Amino acid sequence: MNAKRAIDIVVSGVAICFALPIMLLIAIAIKLESRGPVFYGAPRAGKGYRIFNLLKFRTMAQNADQSLKSLQHLNLYGQPQTGAVASNRCTLCQEREPDCTMMITKEGRYVCERVLRDESKNDSAFFKIKDDPRITRVGKFLRNTSLDELPQLINVLKGEMSLVGNRPLPLYEAEKLTTDEAALRFMAPAGITGLWQVTKRGRKGDMSEKERIELDKEYANDHTLKTDIKLIFKTFPALLQKENV
Repeated sequence: MNAKRAIDIVVSGVAICFALPIMLLIAIAIKLESRGPVFYGAPRAGKGYRIFNLLKFRTMAQNADQSLKSLQHLNLYGQPQTGAVASNRCTLCQEREPDCTMMITKEGRYVCERVLRDESKNDSAFFKIKDDPRITRVGKFLRNTSLDELPQLINVLKGEMSLVGNRPLPLYEAEKLTTDEAALRFMAPAGITGLWQVTKRGRKGDMSEKERIELDKEYANDHTLKTDIKLIFKTFPALLQKENV
């Protein structure tokens, strides 16, 4: 057992004991406000693309994941679509109409293959929106104080995560980060807090997707015990977010 794992076990174990009363109050508040489970568990990709069930307090209404697709246009990481993407037909299709052979049907939409290719370039690997309408009132408080992440101490105790590392990603995000360069972020442990959180948390409007990946890669290249201790101390002032993201 290395020093990092030993610290994870001791700190998470002690933290869970002290946090139990708070967690009980949070559970009651969640149940009083809305129907559904207290905890939210979802598959996440951690170190080496290892998949595990990430635990959080539920902060959204039930079945929130089902409305994800309809909110893609609000994604803060999304890139504006221009040119051919604004139409179902590219310029070449319009010139050849009605004899164009590039038009295909996908998901009930009759669209040009060129347009689909351009749209795929605009797809972001990450998804986050401001003032998410799916978040409950209790959930908003939990997110702004980061209390929703307390159950992840259980993930740390089980060895699925570390206290410090790169955030484990939803599978639909992880599958877009498989190039050699982007995949470097998965060489580091998955963590509750990390370089990305303490550097930019609460200032999402100032961060590009590329910058977030670069921060993850930076940590992957230097995830020493000394670095972890520094990031833990920097985490406390970053806990209170100013933006609802």
